[in-house]
Amino acid sequence: MSQLLRVHCFNVSRDGFGAGEGQSLERPFGHAAPAPLWSWAGATASWVNRTEPGGTRGLDDYMTRDHTRNIGAEIMGRNKFGPQRGPWENHEWKGWWGGNPPFRTPVFVLTHHERPSFTLADTTFHFLNATAAEALACAKQAADGRDVRLGGGVATIREFVEAGLVDTMHIAVAPVDLGRGERLWGSPTDLLDRFHLETVPSPSGVTHLLFWRR
Repeated sequence: MSQLLRVHCFNVSRDGFGAGEGQSLERPFGHAAPAPLWSWAGATASWVNRTEPGGTRGLDDYMTRDHTRNIGAEIMGRNKFGPQRGPWENHEWKGWWGGNPPFRTPVFVLTHHERPSFTLADTTFHFLNATAAEALACAKQAADGRDVRLGGGVATIREFVEAGLVDTMHIAVAPVDLGRGERLWGSPTDLLDRFHLETVPSPSGVTHLLFWRR
């Protein structure tokens, strides 16, 4: 079975934005509060960042269970790793996740500026100045036969979609409007020339959009 490049549990607002304007160290999502976008996932029993027992079951939990299933590596854009721009000035700062990042696989961060790889717990971050296809080839090799997750952000997902490299996507549409920021799409139907789409509403208020390549 071939390795897939999958987007999983990526959240956008009802008006198509995956993050707000003005990203900073203190506000990873810019002007947008993350809770309205992510609360559905954080409430589930299977969410990867859950630190206490409990959580909801049902449709939303089914979606979060797939977030780590058969994932052997992740690709992310630099803006998901941190808010810094230009050359790396502080190698001591190692991402928003503290000493135990939730990825637990090799992670390939796309950047135009070199930085040495490092490991935190069971996650190793590698920094690549590479095309989308080159980065995917590196990630697939590191994944050792398992799938690769494309973690975001918006610009990175759009780049890989435009390159025809994404096999499946799960996008959760939250019932909130951001008004401005980084837009994933004008409408999910923008992608119907290259993906099939199934729409699954959840009692939590989010709508799960499932895309698979034609």
